[in-house]
Amino acid sequence: MTAATRTPDSFTIAGREYQSRLLVGTGKYKDLDETAAAIEASGAEIVTVAVRRTNIGQSPNEPNVLDLLPPSRYTILPNTAGCCDVDSAVRTCRLARELLDGHNLVKLEVLGDEKTLFPDVVATISAAEELIKDGFEVMVYTNDDPIIAKRLEEIGCCAVMPLAAPIGSGLGIRNRLNILTIVENASVPVLVDAGVGTASDAAIAMELGCDGVLMNTAIAAAKDPVLMASAMRKGIEAGREAYLAGRMPAKRYASASSPIEGTFF
Repeated sequence: MTAATRTPDSFTIAGREYQSRLLVGTGKYKDLDETAAAIEASGAEIVTVAVRRTNIGQSPNEPNVLDLLPPSRYTILPNTAGCCDVDSAVRTCRLARELLDGHNLVKLEVLGDEKTLFPDVVATISAAEELIKDGFEVMVYTNDDPIIAKRLEEIGCCAVMPLAAPIGSGLGIRNRLNILTIVENASVPVLVDAGVGTASDAAIAMELGCDGVLMNTAIAAAKDPVLMASAMRKGIEAGREAYLAGRMPAKRYASASSPIEGTFF
């Protein structure tokens, strides 16, 4: 099957189908115009917003990001960035649902350490269980532990989002084998979340079989965020195509492109 005839490649989260496997955030841009231009260049269909830091209607006297990102065009993914305990995370999701007219898809993160921003896994599981019981569709930020990732899937999370490296670090995927194990054992979408620095990092995540990548700082902190958003879009697409194509086996020694067997002289 050629690229021209290949069936469009999509994935599904919480019953909704998406073509773009790049998910982006709205923080750290210099202004709303740059935010809009970068998101447009990324081709993203899902945009995450930090409810505790971004106005989606809770502050009538400030610019509303939904004017920039209409829910008719984008899937808005409220997140619990900055929450360090179960109660605040659950409360933040409920506020988002109220502001977004019953919207139930959320990104859950419960942080346990201010320096690394690693997740508090115990609190994350507790918050996920409470939110799922309350009817939320939970996409969950977690560490790169395959056992915890599977546990979060089993309690009902609709997507598991292991970190590549600490949030905002730009270090790229630190533990490819763990990410690969999570992907191999998952029955829900797996999206790398946090730590991507450049387009090659995004491509690696996709080559490992991840369903998508969520990023913010890697784009917003670039010297040219709009150009980086375009690069990330292409990196995601290239990595996905490489995964679908099936890479050649890695070998220790050389293997000539033109073998000597069958030569004329």
